[in-house]
Amino acid sequence: MKKITLLLLISFLFQSCFSYRTLDYNKIAIEKKQKFEIEKLDSSKLTGRLVSKNDESITLENNRGIQTVEKSDIQQIKVRKFSIIKLAGGVVGTYAAVVVVFIAFLAGLL
Repeated sequence: MKKITLLLLISFLFQSCFSYRTLDYNKIAIEKKQKFEIEKLDSSKLTGRLVSKNDESITLENNRGIQTVEKSDIQQIKVRKFSIIKLAGGVVGTYAAVVVVFIAFLAGLL
């Protein structure tokens, strides 16, 4: 029973409560140091925290250092957004799974 509870707890802790929302390049607020995911024209993806943005390029910082991407090379930009729905779904789902496992344990099925 401890192993199952521990497994459910770990799966809950590693759930993502964030989602990415597509954004227009011209609507990026530079005063907020948000996290972005950029998909380039060659289908490569780059994620990082916004350092600076001008009319020609955007600069992100990630674990590989500071990287600059030209506006003409960008296919899509997404900004990371906290999702309360994902968090609530994870909490309710985890709680329901624990209840089902507990009932099965009491019924002698486990």
